[in-house]
Amino acid sequence: MAAEVHTNSDAIPAVTRERPAWAWLAAAWGVIGVAGILVFAIVRLTPHVITAIEGGMTAWQWGLMVFSVGFMAWSEGYKGFQCRFSPRVAARALYLLLNPSFLRAVLAPLFCIGYFHNRRRGLIGAWVGTFAIVIAVLLVQLLDQPWRGILDAGVVVGLTWGLATFLHMVWLTLREGRYQHSPETPDDHAIGYNPSK
Repeated sequence: MAAEVHTNSDAIPAVTRERPAWAWLAAAWGVIGVAGILVFAIVRLTPHVITAIEGGMTAWQWGLMVFSVGFMAWSEGYKGFQCRFSPRVAARALYLLLNPSFLRAVLAPLFCIGYFHNRRRGLIGAWVGTFAIVIAVLLVQLLDQPWRGILDAGVVVGLTWGLATFLHMVWLTLREGRYQHSPETPDDHAIGYNPSK
């Protein structure tokens, strides 16, 4: 069953092939850049998980790994990515497609994540969140195996869930040509986003 596309006057205009090619390139760069960051993190962390498993773990350590995976799937994958990050970043990719500018195009992945042209709360969230992630990564690197692999297993699952939901939300948003979520830009009130739609 085809998804409904709202055509009333307050809906976002349908995204068509008539958008300038450079606007499509900017949106694609934003999506590919964000997806690339997630893939890079998954690829970098996975060997630590494999090393922990190959090194042998006690039943208690296996239990901790299962807990890590379950907790991070729920907190990072579902709550963090699926409910917040993925729909917002997909909406910002559509915003970029419909409202391209030179700066947004060049820095498209950073724009899509929300490092600029964002509401104050979103700016603080993006920058503080990034700082917290960097600190967490540095601390986890200090751990010996299998503890590092146990924690990284959960992170890999959360990131993989996040990548899948991000790509799915981008596909839905660009296919329908309307915001599934607020792009959280300072001009939300002027772009026709209606959460009831």
